Amino acid sequence: MLTRPLFIGSEIYRASSYGRKHPLAIPRVSTAIDLSRAMGWLDHRSYLDSPMATPDQLARYHDRTYIDTVRRAEADQRLDPESRDRYNIGRLENPIFAEVFRRPATASGGSLMAGRLLADHEGIIYNPAGGTHHGMPDRASGFCYFNDPVLGILTMLDGGLERVYYVDLDAHHGDGVEYGFADDDRVLTVSVHEAGRWPYTGKVEERAGGLARNLPVPIEFNDSELAYIVDEALIPLGRRFDADAVVIQCGADALADDPMSRLGLSNRALWAAVAELSTLAPRVLVLGGGGYNPWSVGRCWAGVWATLKGIDPDVPVTPDAEEVLRALTWTRRQGQNPPEHWFTTIADAPRPGHVRDDILRIVDTVME
Repeated sequence: MLTRPLFIGSEIYRASSYGRKHPLAIPRVSTAIDLSRAMGWLDHRSYLDSPMATPDQLARYHDRTYIDTVRRAEADQRLDPESRDRYNIGRLENPIFAEVFRRPATASGGSLMAGRLLADHEGIIYNPAGGTHHGMPDRASGFCYFNDPVLGILTMLDGGLERVYYVDLDAHHGDGVEYGFADDDRVLTVSVHEAGRWPYTGKVEERAGGLARNLPVPIEFNDSELAYIVDEALIPLGRRFDADAVVIQCGADALADDPMSRLGLSNRALWAAVAELSTLAPRVLVLGGGGYNPWSVGRCWAGVWATLKGIDPDVPVTPDAEEVLRALTWTRRQGQNPPEHWFTTIADAPRPGHVRDDILRIVDTVME
């Protein structure tokens, strides 16, 4: 058994950017690391440096020609039009940037490392750079070049685990992971996401061959509604499936302060969901995902780490943590005059509300 929760990170994310105008121009993983350290929650005994996945490791799921194309895009900083169109690389969504192979390969390397460790040991591992759930076997999609959740889960299964429960809390449907395990009854994939948002998949009636459940939620999704879904759907489904491991994708783009969704959660709601879901199996892998406001994603993901360690993140920020938060910048309009609580708190104010009839119907449908 792992003696403590482990945090997998890398310095590659500190200086790497998808480009100045891209939603992933912001620091995310580095902010979560810096905040966790500044709050006294992360020390060297719990931190592992992520390896970079090799082409052979990536080929456990991804097409080798595609892998070679991503490597070529990094080496040449360009692709011919045919390759660009075929593999969806070099467009606004999935740009070519300096680390276009190394960065996603490092995120995948972290999930592969976690998968190997969890195949052999019970415990909790956190890889906030992971959660790239849109990646397809032979093309990039939705800012995701490789699909690290699929690779991590396959590593667990290859290592002898028999059943894995994957829960996706990102604002966008976890289409790539659902696709990856559509015909594999060893993996139950469940996605809670905003209805009618890109990639426009994950309708409530879609079950991907049987081993998938989808909960497309309405705009202004609140803390009370997520708690209801966790208690009435995600936990019962997990108990029924009785998995050896649970994988939780906790993208921060469902938060009220994020610009890429119309949902309304506080970070407390995500922390509570992670805390409950992590009790479902003796092996737990927690990943990042979306999140496009540097303050909200950094504070959320640092709080996820505290939660996994059994620490309540709703505490005053330390002077060092406030310094980390005040040093962030964001070119979007919301970043020009940030509210003071983005600098002085880790926990958001709660955002409870009425559990709407749409939520009740969605839960009833997936539990049928």
